[in-house]
Amino acid sequence: MDASQVFCPNLDCMARGKIGEGNVVSHGKARPRYRCKTCGKTFSAQAGAMFEGLRKPKALIVIVVTRLPYGCPIQAIVQAFGLDERTVASWRDRAGKHCQQVHQAVVQHGQLDLVQVQADEIRVKGHKLIAWMGLAMMVSTRLWVGGVVSLTRDRSLADRLLQQVRACCQPMCALLVCTDGWNAYVRRVGVYEIPVRHGRGREQEPLGQELTRRGNSMATVACS
Repeated sequence: MDASQVFCPNLDCMARGKIGEGNVVSHGKARPRYRCKTCGKTFSAQAGAMFEGLRKPKALIVIVVTRLPYGCPIQAIVQAFGLDERTVASWRDRAGKHCQQVHQAVVQHGQLDLVQVQADEIRVKGHKLIAWMGLAMMVSTRLWVGGVVSLTRDRSLADRLLQQVRACCQPMCALLVCTDGWNAYVRRVGVYEIPVRHGRGREQEPLGQELTRRGNSMATVACS
């Protein structure tokens, strides 16, 4: 355990968030733990991660959580690995919450030069439920910079998605937002008018126009 690369997670500790200060030392070998010499608190090596407090092997948890986004049914995982359905659901929720925290702490505060973003929506069918997922991806790196879920495909969905995109991008930088032509995106970016050429198949050409976003920088929006 390299204690020099760990910081104290105690919210009341004066050394919270500081790495390499020498205040964190190893504490216990049977179950890896650390102790902060500043506040005296001890904490697990898994503190803040989705594995905190879990006793199942980490490799098993990773295998199960990896299968869920690919559509593997929970009941199939229960039968294959001999787990309880509530355990699998708990791991799923833990992973989702941790991913959201990482996205907010790392991606949204990364001030990325996005250059070009692709925004789109997916219609999802559930048990007696139909929902919409709005997704935004940085084209050059395939990094997901935003994602929202709504029961309706409306301007609120587009607004929430583009708020996440704005939180990730550097201020005063040109940004190309590519969409399927849904006017909710156009209005939220700050576009007042974009000419669109209608046609069939390949006759319909994507058009671009330099536009000014409200209270922000110049942006190029492409609609097809």
